[in-house]
Amino acid sequence: MVEFTILVFSGNTGYSLDIQYPELVEGGGEQDVALTIHKELVGDLLRHLDVHKSMGPDGIHPRIPIPNRQQTSNSSFITEFLLLPFGDTRELQLLHFALFLGIYLAALLGNGLILSAVACHHRLHTPMYFFLLNLALLDLGCISTTVPKAMANSLWDTRAISYAGCVAQVFLFVFFISAEFYVLTIMAYDRYVAICKPLHYGTLLGSRACAQMAAAAWGSGVLYALLHTANTFSLPLCQSNALDQFFCEIPQILKLSCTDSYLREVWVLLFSACLTSGCFAFIVFSYVQIFRAVLRVPPEEGRHKAFSTCLPHLAVVSLFLSTAIFAYLKPLSISSPSSDLLVAVLYSVMPPALNPLIYSMRNQELKGAIRQMISWMFLCSDKFPFFPHK
Repeated sequence: MVEFTILVFSGNTGYSLDIQYPELVEGGGEQDVALTIHKELVGDLLRHLDVHKSMGPDGIHPRIPIPNRQQTSNSSFITEFLLLPFGDTRELQLLHFALFLGIYLAALLGNGLILSAVACHHRLHTPMYFFLLNLALLDLGCISTTVPKAMANSLWDTRAISYAGCVAQVFLFVFFISAEFYVLTIMAYDRYVAICKPLHYGTLLGSRACAQMAAAAWGSGVLYALLHTANTFSLPLCQSNALDQFFCEIPQILKLSCTDSYLREVWVLLFSACLTSGCFAFIVFSYVQIFRAVLRVPPEEGRHKAFSTCLPHLAVVSLFLSTAIFAYLKPLSISSPSSDLLVAVLYSVMPPALNPLIYSMRNQELKGAIRQMISWMFLCSDKFPFFPHK
């Protein structure tokens, strides 16, 4: 062993060592001859053996870095994420809880009334109300994916969401929000055909065509969500587990990536933005054609009704799309927790709460059905009280 050591330090490296090594004597023992190897020489040799290792504090042994679990592995080692807290004090947390609770209850009530009215009244079994029913379902799913968890965290003074819960939240949110935009595009097409091509309405928007378009919107949302979810959570995450948002948002998760592989998700987002912009251009084209057709109608009352109905629709779609694109494609240099929170609320929380009001505000038929349903509910409660008087 000693001869092998000397061979390594002298022959293989080009250094000549003037050392004495133990001589074997009869009787099987070794003479206690001390090895004299200079400290500087050993350190220099080790540096030549592996130039990629830095020396330890003793100057001899190389420092072997202990791999960081989060840097060398993928995100499977992260068991939970920390969401953005709504406030530093308990009073602010309860205030945000109350605010989100009010918005959530308003969304549940408005969309629930639309669902009940369309399902229970045969007069509303038309393509326009069929797509409105789909929109109400998607609005309920979208706001129920993010807001209840944020309210629970504020109420219980916690920030944690499990890894599986974050994956599910990303998938469901992307699915609902993308399918909702596709349904909004179909609704614009429905209004375009109804106003600009009324003679072809029954042919272009029959029962089978409506079912196929709705299925295509929901199916495209599923595929879109699978693509983004799989692409996002296949990235190695090593920066931290804290997200600067009140729900698991893809841009905030991409900030935790420790490699340049997040660029592939950025390219997917750019492709999605182009597709979404194309849908928005189709929506704008449809409403422009509607406005042109309405301007040919002599009565000013009809024009006012059409403009008052279509302009709020276009405003909601524009707000939804502009804030969503800004949230997902904005540069990191202008990113801040407060602005990110505001933009996220505008595109994820407000549309599900405002859509029932916008799409039923000028619709006398839908308002009449809701009013009739509420009257019937009160009538049934009088006939069959839950707590009979003694």
